[in-house]
Amino acid sequence: MATKPVPDHVPPEMVGDFSLFTSPGMSPTPNGDPHAAVACVHAGPSIFYSPWNTRTGLGTWVITRAADQRRVLQETEVFSSHRSIFASALGEDWPMIPLELDPPSHGVFRSLLNPLLSPKRVTELEPTIRERAATLIDRIASSGTSCDVMKDFAFPFAVNIFLRFLGLPDHRLDTFVGWAKDLLHGDDVRRPAAARTIVSFIDELAAMRRKKPVDDFMSFIVQAQVEGRGLTDEEVRGIGVLIFVAGLDTVAAAIGFDLAYLARNLKDQELLRNEPDRIVLAAEELLRAYPSVQMIRVARKDVDFEGAPIRKGDYVSCATMIANRDPTEFQSPNTVDLTREDNRHAAFGYGPHRCLGSHLARREIVIGLEEWLARIPPFRIKEGTAPITHGGHVFGIENLVLDWA
Repeated sequence: MATKPVPDHVPPEMVGDFSLFTSPGMSPTPNGDPHAAVACVHAGPSIFYSPWNTRTGLGTWVITRAADQRRVLQETEVFSSHRSIFASALGEDWPMIPLELDPPSHGVFRSLLNPLLSPKRVTELEPTIRERAATLIDRIASSGTSCDVMKDFAFPFAVNIFLRFLGLPDHRLDTFVGWAKDLLHGDDVRRPAAARTIVSFIDELAAMRRKKPVDDFMSFIVQAQVEGRGLTDEEVRGIGVLIFVAGLDTVAAAIGFDLAYLARNLKDQELLRNEPDRIVLAAEELLRAYPSVQMIRVARKDVDFEGAPIRKGDYVSCATMIANRDPTEFQSPNTVDLTREDNRHAAFGYGPHRCLGSHLARREIVIGLEEWLARIPPFRIKEGTAPITHGGHVFGIENLVLDWA
């Protein structure tokens, strides 16, 4: 990759040789551990400039301390979340809502959507979530003593729950996952093509629900009102695209990383198997150890931040996987301790934009682990196979093949 020009206002001594996309351990790697690989940044300064730290090869300031990340994510008047991450793939400029709206507009739409993903609503969904997990795992258990967890369980489980929430047909699950993978991890050809496909799908679904509403998420959105008015087509699209994309990758990745860890650490697997009441606490530690998302903000004005001359328009990276390995925040941060308490991890972000779907994601992960451990005997990574992991904007794990007696 050619050398990326560093902006003139960045002091040469503040340029760091690190990227979530290109550093060692970030490209698809058999038996890799991209989360451990990012921990190297904590040996350096609390903030530095990375010339290559976005999907499109743009530079970002990298915030390494969890406390500083919280400050960036809280100070919305200084650091904007409006990046048009999705729309930029189409050469357009509209926000995913509410993720890319700043206060006060953010609060208006957040209040509209919060009840749909509240703890109360998630509790109501729990029987459906548990039934789906049990059905998939029983099918796996009855068909042999080995499976590819990502293909046979993690993706069908997590994506099915979200498809039901959206009111979408389960038989198109593989198609939707393919779109998400192309969008999040594809090249310069596949990513824009996937973005166009998803936008067209969301627009068509919205048009269908306007004509014939049913009891689902999209019907709610097209009939909703904010500040005494209905939503515009662009607002409906912005919400629909965010919910669609957010549900297709991150929870499945979390379950994959968790089961890979337990497959390699049989004592911890035995602990949770013998004491299932520990799974809720353990899931928080696994979220700390294996988060998946880098959050990017854009400076709205010139600011000196911890000695860094951030200028208006600069990108600022708050990577959850870096914050969660911060030694000033967590004792022995590179050790997975399933009994860790007071676990203020950053897996779901911080501040007003904290993940809208965090309650649902937590329950999916906990239920997935509970049902897996209750139905599958002690398991390991199948001999002769090696899970492939990758870094990037969203960390992931592929082809996790487990076997058991």
